[in-house]
Amino acid sequence: MSLALPLIVGQLGQMLIGLSDTLMVGWLGVTELAASSFANTLVMVPMMIGIGMSMAVSIRVSQARGAQEPDAARAALRHGLYLNGAVGLLGLVAAFAMLPFLGCFHQDAKAVAIMPGFYLYIAASMVPGIASMAVKAHADAMNRPWPMFWISLGGVGLDIFFNWVLIFGHLGAPAMGLSGAGLSTLIARTVTLAVMIYCSRRDPLLREWAPRRWLRRPDMAAVRDLIRSGFPSAMHLLAEVSAFMAATLLIGTIGDAALAAHQVAIQCAATIFMVPLGLSMALTVRMGAAFGAKNFAGMRPILASGWLLGIAFTLISASCFVIFSHELAASFIHDPRVQEMAAALILVAAAFQFSDAMQIVSAGALRGIDDVKGPAWIAFGAYWVVSIPLGWMLAFPGRWGVTGMWWGITAGLTLTALALGWRIWRRTCSMALSGGDDGQ
Repeated sequence: MSLALPLIVGQLGQMLIGLSDTLMVGWLGVTELAASSFANTLVMVPMMIGIGMSMAVSIRVSQARGAQEPDAARAALRHGLYLNGAVGLLGLVAAFAMLPFLGCFHQDAKAVAIMPGFYLYIAASMVPGIASMAVKAHADAMNRPWPMFWISLGGVGLDIFFNWVLIFGHLGAPAMGLSGAGLSTLIARTVTLAVMIYCSRRDPLLREWAPRRWLRRPDMAAVRDLIRSGFPSAMHLLAEVSAFMAATLLIGTIGDAALAAHQVAIQCAATIFMVPLGLSMALTVRMGAAFGAKNFAGMRPILASGWLLGIAFTLISASCFVIFSHELAASFIHDPRVQEMAAALILVAAAFQFSDAMQIVSAGALRGIDDVKGPAWIAFGAYWVVSIPLGWMLAFPGRWGVTGMWWGITAGLTLTALALGWRIWRRTCSMALSGGDDGQ
């Protein structure tokens, strides 16, 4: 818990940028909120790849810390920055390439018309945003998460301030509306990255494990090793997120009110998800350190503690979603019709809290022992073979609308949680009995 708490708070801090943007854009109106939902959906792919590569940094650094190999930790951070920076730049190029084709997704025409400026700013903010994930992953794996948390929280405050200035035109600035929210995020993420790198160079507990030369020719073997661990992790996350992306695009064909309600509910669910995600990252670090130190007997108690914390939090979060569904929806949007739709989706989110928490916690434990390919295939099958087809059937032929799509996602999350939970329990048992060789 001492490791998980700052990771959870740090993830919530990262999420608060998106939450503050959603709240402040929601004050502009339903169309602006729908446009921000569409734009954020399109930049999810590079973000998930960046998170996956950051998880690879966390795995390698935690294992290096367990084995007392600072050179390996330095190389992991340096090459993680290279990879994440490249992912962010490719995402920005893809965003420019997508501009002529935004109308092909059959979204609300008014939302598409006002989206391009916000979309490009958000895509540009992915470059520093994804790069900062690698720096934060290194500090987390070194059991030094608090400095990065305070830096992230400062970035949130900066984003809220510039939202107030640029969206509504305060302090003599022009009122940029939706585009102002995107520019604010770009500024906040750029400053956050710069301060994180400075902290890594100056912190007495990090600097000996951080690169002494940040810019040098990459070691292609080390790059391939990070990709080998990071790409399957990214694909696991992308399988889930791309399912939500597909659901968002399908929901957008229903209308801007449905898309706005979806954005409100998904922002609530995604914010709460940062808690089990932080637990998952703590499990990756703890399991990775145990794996590096060959402490195979200690893995199951670590796993059990993560599951217990995940279940305890889920009972609280799901109860809050059930009790305060209408109040949460009303805090984002004033349109009564959208409020009712969003409140119904928040109730579905309460139902999938348990499955979502358990699948990501189990996945974090599996990453710590370098098991990344199997979970990626499990997630892909659950979300794309079950979630999307079932959600489409419920939403359109079944006439459940946006709620039906969310119940389809719930089914996929439940299958993933069961499969990954069984996989990590079996592997930790086998490794403890055989001294690390589980036959895979």
